[in-house]
Amino acid sequence: MSRYKKLISNTLILGAGTFASKVIVLLMMPFYTLILSPEEFGIADLVAQTANMLIPIACIGICEGLFRFALDCEDKKKVFTTGISVLCVGSAALIALIWILNVFEDFRGYVPLIAAYVICANFHSACAQYIRAQGRTTLFALQGIINTALTVVLNILFLAVFRIGAYGYVLSVVLGDLTVTILLVFAARLYRDFSLKNFSRVTLSEMLKFSIPYIPTTMLWLIISVSDRYIVRAFCGIDETGLYAASYKIPTLLTLVCGVFIEAWQFSAVKDVDGKERSDFFGKVFGAYLGLIFLGASVLIGGSRIFTDLLMSDSYSESWRFVPILVVATVFSTLVSFMGSVYFVEKKSILSMLTALMGAVINVALNLIMIPDHGAMGAAVATLISYFAVYALRAYDTGRYVKFKLHTPLLTVNLILIALQIGLLFYTGERWLLSQIVMVALIGAVNIKGLLSTAKEFLSFLPFGRKNKEKNI
Repeated sequence: MSRYKKLISNTLILGAGTFASKVIVLLMMPFYTLILSPEEFGIADLVAQTANMLIPIACIGICEGLFRFALDCEDKKKVFTTGISVLCVGSAALIALIWILNVFEDFRGYVPLIAAYVICANFHSACAQYIRAQGRTTLFALQGIINTALTVVLNILFLAVFRIGAYGYVLSVVLGDLTVTILLVFAARLYRDFSLKNFSRVTLSEMLKFSIPYIPTTMLWLIISVSDRYIVRAFCGIDETGLYAASYKIPTLLTLVCGVFIEAWQFSAVKDVDGKERSDFFGKVFGAYLGLIFLGASVLIGGSRIFTDLLMSDSYSESWRFVPILVVATVFSTLVSFMGSVYFVEKKSILSMLTALMGAVINVALNLIMIPDHGAMGAAVATLISYFAVYALRAYDTGRYVKFKLHTPLLTVNLILIALQIGLLFYTGERWLLSQIVMVALIGAVNIKGLLSTAKEFLSFLPFGRKNKEKNI
């Protein structure tokens, strides 16, 4: 199987699990917004995002290192044992220190839940990343489906039956992670790969050298995506925080699609290409990736009003206004992730951290300047600018390691068209839908070359595509 077909194969398998699962969660938004008020949803989101910020600290960034080192290490048991040992130490430290959060009124009563959220998420991630590094993509996708199904069922139970509000919303995620972790340990027989005899100080040193920079890196990305909610909460109140948090759910669709691809891409970028062919491989894949991202972004922007009406209750109807800017911010976030794969392949995690630091500084500064006067819209614009800045820096810096075609003219044209589309969405009155259909078609036409190239590779991967190819030969 060629490297392109293998990339498509892994993406499809991961997509069948990860993407389908996350779409189900998104389709639950009408239920969440019906049961939870904007205030309750805002609290639940702050609790969950705070836990997400603690995750990389508690795991000492080891989950990224576990996946990367298990990819090309012959003794994978040594990597797994070392990684799990680090998680145990990090979890103990978290339990000892997390009570500091009680000084914040919004978190009182939620501290034990936050600790459980962090610990369960880390062990689930470690086990899932380990089986992914082993090439067991089908099992990796399946565990994602099971996790989502459990979370949804528990959400319905806790919110609609027991009526425990924001606490139940977060607790369902915790129990989902815990259950799937236990299933993976036995289904994948991971208990056979863990033994203190396999613990290695040398491996620990190498993994920490790679992983530790991911602690601030992950936190810095969370600062970019989450700090605005804390500042909106301070200046605009919890209700607007809830609206802003809800509006993030629609751009999440784009993040999910690209996240599935990046998971498959990281595997291919390390395993399936050598130095001589790497630039060509990166360039071709990035061109197709760019076209798909902008077409997806255009569809989400054009349908932002419709998606908001379908996915959220009436009390959240005004949240659509933030969606277009957040979608463009998400575009640059996905481009940043692709550039980050260069650092991942080259094990340059410190550079990933430094570029994220620049983005976080810009984001916080702009949030403090823009949110007091422009509210949540100022937060959305600040997020967009910070992601763009990181993309520009990484696009320049990664050329030192893998010099590939960035398709800058295509990127520029797409940005101009997207800006025009957003303007038409806000200022064309009752004819907004027609203008959006035209813009989606135009952006699709601009990216037709990359889209057709991707479709050709996809069709050749399918059984009937292979038969037709054989006949032509």
